[in-house]
Amino acid sequence: MCVLWMKRCAGLGFEMNQTSLPTLFDLWDYNDPAGTAVRFRELLPLAEQSGDVGYHLELLTQIARTESLQDRFAVAHAILDEVEPQLTPQFPIATMRYLLERGRTFNSAGEVATAVPLFQQAYDLGRQTGVSADFFTVDAAHMLGIAVADPTEQVQWNLTALERAGHSPDKRAQGWQGSLLNNIGWTYFDAGEYEKALSIFEEAVTWRQTNKPDDTASIRIANWGVARVLRALGRLDEALALQQALLQEIETTGATSDGFVYEELGECLLALGQGEAARPYFAQAYTHLSQQAWLAKSESARLERLQRLGN
Repeated sequence: MCVLWMKRCAGLGFEMNQTSLPTLFDLWDYNDPAGTAVRFRELLPLAEQSGDVGYHLELLTQIARTESLQDRFAVAHAILDEVEPQLTPQFPIATMRYLLERGRTFNSAGEVATAVPLFQQAYDLGRQTGVSADFFTVDAAHMLGIAVADPTEQVQWNLTALERAGHSPDKRAQGWQGSLLNNIGWTYFDAGEYEKALSIFEEAVTWRQTNKPDDTASIRIANWGVARVLRALGRLDEALALQQALLQEIETTGATSDGFVYEELGECLLALGQGEAARPYFAQAYTHLSQQAWLAKSESARLERLQRLGN
């Protein structure tokens, strides 16, 4: 059994002994849910053979999440239906992950009113469970900050999540802080509170530079947020300079081209009365952003505008 186990693990690229299983976080690629699903499904027989029921249930919830991220909501719910009757108080983390993924599936399908109570249940269970659940407690509060309708409540839930993450001894839970600051900043932005948004986005840049200095892509995204708010505040020269610096960084490092940077360069130049200079940036923005299915689905008018301005 041990030899067979080791061979099967090696085939999946895992280093483990007979009694250990890989951390599910380490197998995730959120930009490739289909590829992640393959890895998770290959792991299923090993999880079942291990006798670790909690791990097996958590793995199923994450397979459901890969389906939800591909808009296969019925498949995701069917997997979660398999998990639900096996949940007991013995498996609080598996229960939280089930509640989170059931809620995310409903939320992504537009059934927000059904999702919110599930996120609330996950949050309440996390508070009862303690430090071992901190990552998922923060996740639940973060999802409530997305799903609730009232902007004030959105900010409050994100602040609650931020406080929990900041005070947790769990480093993985602490890692939520950059994303939460980003969410708070956009909530303020959407409410037209641009000065507050700018302060939060600048804090997000500082946090990422201090805590995740090697994550250059996330730092660029945080700086992009700062520049976007600067444009909203009418500080066009500063916004343009920052976007130009981001473009230069992308070109210098060979990073993947960012259609959103091209879009903002076009918008800044257009607002400064430099329509002809803006045109090639709008064209580049359309070329890149039109390839993103979610954007084509949800913001077709935005893409049509970019195409028109780029012609």
